[in-house]
Amino acid sequence: MSQPQPIDPRFVGRTPVRPQKKRHWVRRSIGLVVLLFLLMLICVPLYAWSRINKVDAMPSGNRPADTPGTTYLLVGSDSREGLSAEDKKKLGTGSTGGQRTDTIMLLHVPESGPTALISLPRDSKVPIPGHGQQKINEAFSYKDGGPKLLIQTVEGVTGLRVDHYVEVGFGGFASIIDSLGGVEMCLPKAMKDQKAHINLPAGCQDLNGTNALGYVRARYSDPLGDLGRVQRQREMIGAVAKKAVSFSTFINPVRYTRLTTSGADALTVENGMSPTALFKFVQGMRAVSGGSDGVTLTVPIAGNTTTSGGGAALKWDTPKAKALFQAIKADKTSGLKSS
Repeated sequence: MSQPQPIDPRFVGRTPVRPQKKRHWVRRSIGLVVLLFLLMLICVPLYAWSRINKVDAMPSGNRPADTPGTTYLLVGSDSREGLSAEDKKKLGTGSTGGQRTDTIMLLHVPESGPTALISLPRDSKVPIPGHGQQKINEAFSYKDGGPKLLIQTVEGVTGLRVDHYVEVGFGGFASIIDSLGGVEMCLPKAMKDQKAHINLPAGCQDLNGTNALGYVRARYSDPLGDLGRVQRQREMIGAVAKKAVSFSTFINPVRYTRLTTSGADALTVENGMSPTALFKFVQGMRAVSGGSDGVTLTVPIAGNTTTSGGGAALKWDTPKAKALFQAIKADKTSGLKSS
C-alpha cells in the first residue's frame, strides 16, 4: 500500500486556482466583435467611396477668391437617367428627359461658429453667363450647362467661391431614406399633391423613400409655392443627416452598410472631392438639423418678377442678399438667424 504524499506547506490555506478558459473565451469573443466592428467602420466607407460618381464640375476662368471656411453647392437633380419604368411609376417622376434641378443649396461650414444652409429657390431670376436673366435652375438644364455653368452662375450672383459640388438624384434620394428605415416628419396639416404623388395626413409620421421624395418635391399644394418647398427640403435634409450619423445607425451593421452603399450610389461629386471633405459635408448637414450648431434660411426674396423670356420668377432682395453673402464670405455666421 502506497504512502500518502506529504503536503507542501507553501500551498496550505490557499484556494486552488481554477481554469481561466471560459474567461479567456469571453474576452476573445468581445475582442473579435470589436475588431469586426472597427473593420466595418473602415472598410464599408472605403468601398462606398469607390462607388461614388465623380465628374469634372469646377468651371475655369476668373472665379471668386478663396475664403475662410468651406462652401458646398448641393444640387437635387430630377434626371430620370438610370431609373427603370417601374422606378419612374413608383416614384411618380414621369419620363421627362434631360436634367433639371429642384434643389439648389449652399452649405457653408465655417472655421468657427454655426454652419449655414442657404436655399436658392429654383425660380430665382439671376444672370446666367451667355443666357441673360433666367431662372437659376436653367443653368443646369441648358445643353452647354450642367454643374460647371450652375457653379459659375452661383459664384457670379453670390460672390462666394464654391469649394465642392454634391449632387443627389431622384432614385438615390429615395433609396437613402429607405436604407434608414424611413424618416419622421411632422406635418402641421394634411398634404395632398397629385403631381408629387402624395396624400399625407397631418401629424408626425415616418415617410418612406417614395413619400419623402413627394414631400420635398410638392409645391402646387403649398400656398408658398417654391418658397414652402425649400423649407421642407431643408427640414428633410436635416432629419436625414441627423439619423444617418446617429449612434443607432452606427451600431446597426445592416442599416449602416445599406446607408453607406445607397448613399454612395446616390451621390455625384466633383473630381477634387476627398473622403475627408465629404465627411465634413455630412457633419455640416447634421449641424443644421437643429440646435445652436447651425442655421437654415432662404436667400431674401423681394417679390415676383419675370425672366428675359417672360416666365414667372422670384426676385431677390438685393441689399439683404448681398449682406447675407458678405457675412458668409467673411466666415461670420454667428449673426445669421434661421428663417
